[in-house]
Amino acid sequence: MSQQQKVFRLPSKGAGYEAIEERQEPIPQIGPHEVLLQVHATTLNYRDLVIANGQYPFPAKDDCVPLSDGAGAIVEVGSDVEGIQKGDWAIANFDISNLYGPQQDWEHGLGGPIDGMLRHYVPLPASAIVKIPRSTKLSWGQLAALVCTGITAWNALYGNLPLRPGQTVLFQGTGGVSMTALMLARAAGAITIITSSSDDKLQLAKDKYGVDHTINYKKTPEWDQEALKITEGRGVDFIIENGGSGTIAKSLECIARGGIIAVVGFLKMADEMPDVAGLVLGKGAIVRGINVGAKQLTDDMIKFVCAKNLDVPVEKTFGFSRDQVVEAYKYLEAAGHVGKICIEVK
Repeated sequence: MSQQQKVFRLPSKGAGYEAIEERQEPIPQIGPHEVLLQVHATTLNYRDLVIANGQYPFPAKDDCVPLSDGAGAIVEVGSDVEGIQKGDWAIANFDISNLYGPQQDWEHGLGGPIDGMLRHYVPLPASAIVKIPRSTKLSWGQLAALVCTGITAWNALYGNLPLRPGQTVLFQGTGGVSMTALMLARAAGAITIITSSSDDKLQLAKDKYGVDHTINYKKTPEWDQEALKITEGRGVDFIIENGGSGTIAKSLECIARGGIIAVVGFLKMADEMPDVAGLVLGKGAIVRGINVGAKQLTDDMIKFVCAKNLDVPVEKTFGFSRDQVVEAYKYLEAAGHVGKICIEVK
């Protein structure tokens, strides 16, 4: 193994992704309770864009290695590590400190407060490692896509009252979380509804990913009423709420009594905040803020996805050069994608 590796760093938070630098750095040494992961693929999240643009509301350090998602093989194992061997396929949990229960802080997330996956080799606590079964048919990019997006979607559907077959799930938009949650919900036997402003994206979601119902919210601004019509007035059982304050009122209008609204994003801000407390009481609904997920949930998700060899939605793959990394960020910023954006680490 060479003693040097290619590493990409964002010199300062808010510098913009065009400022990302390619460097040569020593391969890190690991401690007795750590492993060294050779990264084969990484994927981007909206979080990576807002960190680069200085809009991230949580801690992010200067001169950070970006990106939280990575999948690869273990190439070194610390002397006190048990249950992990060289050659094991693995991902790391998004938060390397959160093994069980709710998110306690934002100080230990990869690619923000600590160095992330946009490099060849990453030292990690063995406790944060989730092993991948060798029988899987998923690509490295598909496995990497499960780290942040996958666990967020899984937590939304299984972190509180678990999704049951025959229930209805509505997904706002066709980004990574919505498309991954669509994949999980369909595999669990749910009825699925997706919204978008693009007929082309909706058609792709139907033709390629098998969504049951589509709503163009530009053509049908009262998409909540359309969702009620689809469910014959009952309402949907789960909503993947990506809009935030700008869409929460409509989500509460079309949620079923006792349903769950999983607040994942904040893409649409409201001029005036609706009376969420009153609307929640009226429906007896649960509104949950989804903060990625603990390693316990990641373990459960990996078992489910790999057992069924689900087709994790990855739309486009870029190379491991500075120009290609910048192009991947641009592609993410353009918001024309359906599913995830991958970088192969070679």
